[in-house]
Amino acid sequence: MSRVFLSLGSNIGNKERYLREALSLISELGTVKKVSHLYLTEPVGGIKQKWFLNCAVEIETSIDPKKLLSILKSIERKLGRKKTVKNGPRNIDIDILFYADLRLNTKELIIPHPLIQERLFVLQSLMDLDPFFIHPLLKKSIHELYQSRTWIKKVKRFK
Repeated sequence: MSRVFLSLGSNIGNKERYLREALSLISELGTVKKVSHLYLTEPVGGIKQKWFLNCAVEIETSIDPKKLLSILKSIERKLGRKKTVKNGPRNIDIDILFYADLRLNTKELIIPHPLIQERLFVLQSLMDLDPFFIHPLLKKSIHELYQSRTWIKKVKRFK
């Protein structure tokens, strides 16, 4: 079994429902250890769009990373995700942030996710799960990465 952290986001339609449905489907992939709070966050990427609702989940799974990515993409399709512009609006987005201490860099998948330290909404969600988890490449805890942010995008706890 491997410890895996996933990030989920939605900014179209019933965002909370999309996240909850995705979490339900993800629970079939292994043991859900923890789910973060839900956070409303400003979009990144310079495209004018609605705020995102985000969360992170920690699971234990025996599914290998490439197969896991394929399953997560099928969950996105099942929930109605359509390909749009990069960083654009979407009803559901699921990313693999960490897969144990694996380092992987292929055309299809990069682990750890390359933008974790740049995305406050990801760090905030990961703080709920395990602030002392050490980023395998940066050799800093999630807490240290969160504290080292020099600019802050708005993040609001949802409910």
